[in-house]
Amino acid sequence: MSRATIASFNVKNLIGAESEYYRFQQYTQEEYAWKAAWLADQIVTMDADVIGFQEIFEETALRAVIAEADDMGEESNEVAVPDRSKRYRKKAIFRKLSYAGYRDAALAFAPNVNDGKAGNRRPGVAILSRFGFEGTPEIIQELPTPLDIPFQDMGGGDGGHYRISRLSRPILKARVPMGCAVVTVFNTHLKSKLGEFVKPNGAEFAPEADLANYDAVGRALGAARAALRRMAEAWVLRREIVAELKAGNPVIVMGDFNDSENAVSSEIIAGEKPFKNYSWMLRHDAKASNDRYSKEENETIQEAIAAIRLHSAEKLFVRKSLRDMVYTSAFGGVYESIDQIYLSRHFVPEAGGTLGEMEYFSVLNDHLTDGSHAEAPYNKLASDHGQIMVHLVLGETR
Repeated sequence: MSRATIASFNVKNLIGAESEYYRFQQYTQEEYAWKAAWLADQIVTMDADVIGFQEIFEETALRAVIAEADDMGEESNEVAVPDRSKRYRKKAIFRKLSYAGYRDAALAFAPNVNDGKAGNRRPGVAILSRFGFEGTPEIIQELPTPLDIPFQDMGGGDGGHYRISRLSRPILKARVPMGCAVVTVFNTHLKSKLGEFVKPNGAEFAPEADLANYDAVGRALGAARAALRRMAEAWVLRREIVAELKAGNPVIVMGDFNDSENAVSSEIIAGEKPFKNYSWMLRHDAKASNDRYSKEENETIQEAIAAIRLHSAEKLFVRKSLRDMVYTSAFGGVYESIDQIYLSRHFVPEAGGTLGEMEYFSVLNDHLTDGSHAEAPYNKLASDHGQIMVHLVLGETR
């Protein structure tokens, strides 16, 4: 039996000092030093085997933070971990206090193809793995064929379609040796809830961006565009997940979904929940009122859905521990979980999994400040997301 910890960490705009990422936004040398130290301390606290990072503008900045974490952790080990001369050094408490470090870990970074010049930067994602990678991690952002989502008019005619040819941020896909298996790990950062407003030709900005002339209807349409894009990106990720599961590969999905666990984009990624009994349901080709799926077909349908569903680590933990609240984001008085780790059924014994199971679920959210709070502007250097981590117990055989 072995253990593994998997974490998701939205670092909030990691970039070097005096580099403008968004318009008029950059860190002074002192601010960057504070931010890097805070991020490093969080990494030491988590000490996770695999970490998925979001909002990485520069790989060099991330590598510097990881190196700072190793310096911190190794210094802590010298104080908190007994040397080999102490008979009590093997006690469980010292395994918990010991920091394993990332000197020999592998790091994969996916830059954003939408990245622009100073003031118009776009962040990427990264995966850090103590277990290394099997093969070369894959970046999914430019779609080989544009995704057309057709609509049918309510009157039965052609309702047009919605098209995307690239994702707002990359999805990073890596194969990670874990226990007795190789697990396909996806790290994602879906489109934010910020509205998408169309700038007219020759205009300096979209009219809806002018809050002094507030356009409620136009801004609502912008929010609808953002939601469509987020759900389309979730579908692209779901397609990749299903391909891995059908190939027989265990899957872990992590990242910032920018929606809660019960939102549509999360449901798309996880897969639909099966009904209790499909033999109650009229067949798709029913010719009579009693023409329903058979008991045998119900079992087949149940298995077909269950085999490619993902399970929210947060919900598994809430159910297991009898807790009733987890949140990773606080903004405008709304507390919700928009950062998620999903597990395929290989890690869920009650769903038939044999690879391992989740032992615990950690949330580091004590640093969160509601965006509407008076202290929020002074807390811009820490992340505006909680960090989440899954603790897995892995079996020794497939």
